[in-house]
Order: sequence, then C-alpha cells, then structure tokens
Amino acid sequence: MTDNLITFSALLFILLAVGASAIRIVVEYERVVVFTLGRFTGVKGPGLIFIIPFVQTLSRVDLRTIVLDVPTQDLISRDNVSVHVNAVIYFKVVDPERAIIQVEQFIDATSQLAQTTLRSVLGKHELDEMLTERDKLNKDIQEIIDTQTTSWGIKVANVEIKHVDIDESMVRAMAKQAEAERERRARVINAEGEQQAAQKLLEAAETLSGHPEAMQLRYLGALGEIAGERSSTIVFPFPVEFEKFFNGFANQDSKKLAGNAANEPTLSAGKSAG
Repeated sequence: MTDNLITFSALLFILLAVGASAIRIVVEYERVVVFTLGRFTGVKGPGLIFIIPFVQTLSRVDLRTIVLDVPTQDLISRDNVSVHVNAVIYFKVVDPERAIIQVEQFIDATSQLAQTTLRSVLGKHELDEMLTERDKLNKDIQEIIDTQTTSWGIKVANVEIKHVDIDESMVRAMAKQAEAERERRARVINAEGEQQAAQKLLEAAETLSGHPEAMQLRYLGALGEIAGERSSTIVFPFPVEFEKFFNGFANQDSKKLAGNAANEPTLSAGKSAG
C-alpha cells in the first residue's frame, strides 16, 4: 500500500511538472516562434499558450523598437579628411519567423550592417556635406539598411548621425577658412554699400543741378548744421555758384578796364592833333 502511494505520488508529480512545463505566458510585446521536432510550426502569443514538452521548442522575439548604438567608425571623406563618426539606429522586428529563421542573432547582424553602411555612405561625401546635410545622409543610410534587413523581417525606422569628430589640425584649418569667408563677405558688403552710396549721390547731384534753388536750400541747411556745433574750428562751405558769380563780375571789370585802356590812346591822339 505504501509503495503504491509513493508510485502514485511520483507519477502525479511528474504529470504536474510536465503540465507546468507545457504552459507558457507571453507578454503583449513578445511573440513566440514554435518549432516541432525542429520544424517551424507557427508564431504564438501574446497571452497563455501551450506547447508539447520535449517535442516543441520555442524562441521569444521582442517586438519593441530596439535602440542600437553604432560604434565610432574611422573613415576618409571624399576630400581626404580623416573623420570619426558614430550613430544610433532604431529598428524593430515585424516578422518574428524571418528574424529567427533567416538570420542568426539579428541584433548583431543589424549592428554589423549599420557599421559597414555608415562607412561606405559617408566615405562618398565631403566633410562639409557631413556637417550640413545630416538629414539627407541619415535618410540615405536608413534606406540602404532597411532594404537589406527586409528579408530578415526587420524594419529600420530611423538612423541618426550623432557625432562627426575631426582632428585638431583640421579644426584650426576650418576656423581659418571660416574667418577668411567672413572677411570676404564683409568686403563684398562694404563694396556694395559704397556702390549704392555713389549711385545715390549721383542721383542727388543730378537733381540739384537741375534746380539751383534746391542747391541754395542745401547750402542754408549746411550753414544751420555748422551753427549748431560747438567747435572752435568752422569749415565754411563756399558754393560753386558764388564762384561763378564773382568770376562773372571779375570778367566784366576786366573787360571795362581793357576798353578804357584801348580808348586812352585815341583820346591822346585827338588832343595832340588839336
């Protein structure tokens, strides 16, 4: 009787252990890939699932977005600049069957693919493009990686270049280049300002030359500005019109003197004849 009880208890314990091992709980963000005697038989989950112990095996797959840090890559840009670049990639599993069957360790495979793609894509661009066109480069890298991982059941959502580091000597060279560019722009702006000012002065001169009274008003305005300044030295503007006016009087006086001088010999000759 005792032996029968022990045997029954042992069988009951074995049945309970086998039954417990047949029960699996799959959370909402997971899926289970089930293999029966080594052959794929389906994807189960989420919730409570049952498997046949010792006959069926399973592999769990996380469907959440995975954030993968791409290690720093040393590369040479198209303009022969040594650059150190690292990035981050966001992807998730959309087909658990392919992620388990088509590739071994899909996370490591995606990481290696991202590293090689990062080097190959950025190596075709110049340093200025890496610094100013990151959005375009991110999209190009994301499309290339996503195209190759589609067969693995993986969807690459985004790729972001985090840092683009260059040598200290190149930083100094870029600083000199930026300074020279700023000086060039300053000179161009200054030259454009001089050109515009000269054009406006020419237009003002043409307007004043056609209206002498406007020149007089401008002259009186200048005198008003000089009178308002507290200075021991006063620069008095002398209009050109006044010079012409005085030159006209001087010419008339010289003509009169010349006429008088011409008439004096005639008068003297008349007196002597008389």
